[in-house]
Amino acid sequence: QVQLVQSGGGSVQPGGSLRLSCSSSGRSANIIRHYDMMWYREAPGKQREVVATITAGGTKAYADSVDGRFGISRDNAENTVELQMDSLKPEDTAVYYCYAWSRFAGAYWGQGTQVTVSS
Repeated sequence: QVQLVQSGGGSVQPGGSLRLSCSSSGRSANIIRHYDMMWYREAPGKQREVVATITAGGTKAYADSVDGRFGISRDNAENTVELQMDSLKPEDTAVYYCYAWSRFAGAYWGQGTQVTVSS
């Protein structure tokens, strides 16, 4: 079965940085290489929204709200997708989810991790 395991997150002050990781392993280890990968977030009172994507071909895209501050990357050797978050703002506070999608193979979610930005 496909498994996406997230790590990272936590609490930081405004202007700080956090790095999130999403990994596949075992019999589904290749999912990171073969699927489009995305990071979503769900903030209080808001709909879940995509903030960053990296396609299976390596094309990256970001939501306007995080463009220039967040960076998504893929490490095929470690079967991991990461989200580097810099210059964090209180409005970035949310539960962050990794998401894997394939037109032909389906879609899967990570378990989510809390990111809190406050002074």
